[in-house]
Amino acid sequence: MFNILVADKIAEEGLALLKAQADVQVTAQSQWKPGELGEKLGEFDGVIIRSGVRIKADDLKKPGRLKGIARAGVGVDNVDVEAATRAGILVMNTPDANTITTAEHAIALMLAMARKIAPADAHIRKGLWERNQFMGTQLADKTLGVIGLGRIGKAVAKRALGLEMKVIAYDPYYFDKTALAGQVAVIKNLDELLPQCDFITVHVPGDKTKGLLDAEKLAKCKKGVRLINCARGGIIDEMALAAALESGQVAQAALDVYEKEPPAKDHPLLALGADKILLTPHLGASTSEAQTAVSRDAVHELLLYLRGQGVEGAVNAGGIELKLSEHERAYADLARRMAMILAAIPEAGFSSITLRTNGELPRRIAPTLQRLAVIELLKSFMSESVNVVNAFHLAQQRGISLQHETMGQAVQRAIQHSIELEISEGDRKHTIIGTVFSDMQPRVLSIKGYWMDMVPAGSMALIVNQDRPGVIGLVGNTFGEMGINIADMSISRKGEKALMVLKLDAPPTAACIAALRAQPSLEVVKTFTVPALERA
Repeated sequence: MFNILVADKIAEEGLALLKAQADVQVTAQSQWKPGELGEKLGEFDGVIIRSGVRIKADDLKKPGRLKGIARAGVGVDNVDVEAATRAGILVMNTPDANTITTAEHAIALMLAMARKIAPADAHIRKGLWERNQFMGTQLADKTLGVIGLGRIGKAVAKRALGLEMKVIAYDPYYFDKTALAGQVAVIKNLDELLPQCDFITVHVPGDKTKGLLDAEKLAKCKKGVRLINCARGGIIDEMALAAALESGQVAQAALDVYEKEPPAKDHPLLALGADKILLTPHLGASTSEAQTAVSRDAVHELLLYLRGQGVEGAVNAGGIELKLSEHERAYADLARRMAMILAAIPEAGFSSITLRTNGELPRRIAPTLQRLAVIELLKSFMSESVNVVNAFHLAQQRGISLQHETMGQAVQRAIQHSIELEISEGDRKHTIIGTVFSDMQPRVLSIKGYWMDMVPAGSMALIVNQDRPGVIGLVGNTFGEMGINIADMSISRKGEKALMVLKLDAPPTAACIAALRAQPSLEVVKTFTVPALERA
């Protein structure tokens, strides 16, 4: 059973979905006294929140059994992600669920601002009818600058094109010259974009973009520009914006988010009239459809992770690929199995882990393969929990260096797609090479320079022996005398030594291992267990 805490108000559909799971026990509480949440978090496997609850570093000092935090929404500003990472807790958000509703809100603000809807409404409610005060501007043929070309930025751009606007965009992490089938020109320099725009909308993360549009940038905009922010408070410098609205450099602005929410009553932006600035209280995701979607997505992501079925929506998994094809999943499984074998070899730990890739497929998912391999290698000697969140952090804490390289040319020519793991134990290097064939089964091709073809699964033994007559029979007889059947065997020779890798029908007993190690001709005897194959 998984104990899950719903620590904030979420849509009833999401809560009902969670309660319907046979393997889940749900606790729902949305009001918390100071310090109370931190005392209880360690009792649960996972927690779901929205924006009304903050999980701070102090709350995570005793993480207990907590493995995952799912935020029903895009931002995770209310979670100390760094503290969660140190504690090995995966933090997830639901980035796709409110894309459309936030994009629609940005377009709604742009239309309302351009046609002066709010002040016109207030005017007529006063019994007035002075229409000439509310001359607007049409959107068609105007230029919209989209800063941030992620999911929401693209959704806004798509809708603006439908309004017959010219759309240009700036995003330092978007490398094509155009977007949306060539309809949106991507400008590489923000200073080049700003003076071209009649309207500007921002859709970037808030953590590293605070003050992106400050007084200097606003001065570079076309005089009379109109600004929209439905992303994160502070991306547009609020004090600079107030001054630019007063001077007329910025004709109008529309904000749904603020540096401090709610903004202070004496905030200079609130002193400006609705003809200058349109303000809404963080409504970008406030539709019934979006709230249902984000709560259901948060439940799905948390259960997927807790059940060990995958990772989606992670914000602190450090480059791990979240959605893998069947072939990519096979390589991920191979990396884990190779690491389990390699972990059994060293006598005194290791100081470095190197992943080498060969071929486009493994190279593309190298960060995922590396992280999965590091997890299995660290598990072999660590008492604390190791997972996709804290694996690199724990390795670095212990001075274990991590590298990713391209495999040597000789191996590249011999095997089209493959991966190699290497660990350093003092001056010695231990390596293992593997690949995935068309049957999607993992294959180990080399261990410590001994070549073979072995599907790693189940109870296994690795033996380095003197290459002389009778050794294979000695090993077989020893297992036979102990009542352990050898299911498969791979033998490889190198110089005066040989390597045997055996698959066994049962784990060898301590007495069996001791009997093997007592033989002078067997120099290394290691045993380990690799998971059974899921496929037949």
